[in-house]
Amino acid sequence: MKKIVVVGSINMDLVTICERAPRGGETLLGKKFMQIPGGKGANQAVAIGKMHSDVTMLGKVGKEGMGDILLNSMKNDGVDISNIEYSDESTGIAKIIVEENGQNRILVVPGANYSVDNNYIDRHMDAIKNSDIVVAQLEIPLETVKYVFKKAKELGKITILNPAPAVKLDDEIIANSDYIIPNETELELLSGISTIDDEGVEKAAQALLDKGVKGLIVTLGSKGCMFIDKNNKHKFDAYKVKAIDTTAAGDSFIGGFVNGIASGLTFEESIDRGTKVAAISVTRIGAQTSIPTLEEVLNFKGE
Repeated sequence: MKKIVVVGSINMDLVTICERAPRGGETLLGKKFMQIPGGKGANQAVAIGKMHSDVTMLGKVGKEGMGDILLNSMKNDGVDISNIEYSDESTGIAKIIVEENGQNRILVVPGANYSVDNNYIDRHMDAIKNSDIVVAQLEIPLETVKYVFKKAKELGKITILNPAPAVKLDDEIIANSDYIIPNETELELLSGISTIDDEGVEKAAQALLDKGVKGLIVTLGSKGCMFIDKNNKHKFDAYKVKAIDTTAAGDSFIGGFVNGIASGLTFEESIDRGTKVAAISVTRIGAQTSIPTLEEVLNFKGE
């Protein structure tokens, strides 16, 4: 079993359930409010941990009570939290509005996540040295992601980038990413090529392959995903389920996929595992609370 390090954000999600999101200047009554552990980095680490993989989280939280709640939650889900530090900044939060149709709107305040700098990474470089796979997203400073992947490639690690939230990336980060897992919007921004159809997705992916990426898995929501490398392209259908909240669906997919790779499954089997994890997650409310266990995934057949 390969060891995994996730470098990224740790947030408390402030979730409001409502019929629909208010328009500008409009006030509506919500149906329910919850505080749920989240953050793209922590979500992916928890998804990997719930799959029984050896996973370590690198990141920071604030010193107020929310930070401790998040740390305890990750630990209970099988994540090694021993390298996480407290920051003088407040714990990161995400304000999430979930509509009745399952769509969500998210506003993130990074807080402590933006104090995850190169000096912090240097203090915990042993965690990267002792790992086999390094996973990152873009809710911590870009310079830190660039530094992490540069060091990881120097150490011969497998690097997996989830380029979310969508921002332009320089060629160094792209070249140091073995695998990139974007959605269509993120891929279009990274490549500068329209991804309105499968042909556009393939052209956009090829632009990144030309910059040194080994392969891409483009997530397509309810349409499944597409794997593209220099020699292959293959589309995988999504499992049919009734979605009630799509929060953390992408993070869940990545967690299942990385667990598959770490467990010795084939690429196709790993993608199928990620697809199953994501399918189960959208049938539940919240980020980490929606992520299934390995046992649930192994027993999942779809509707």
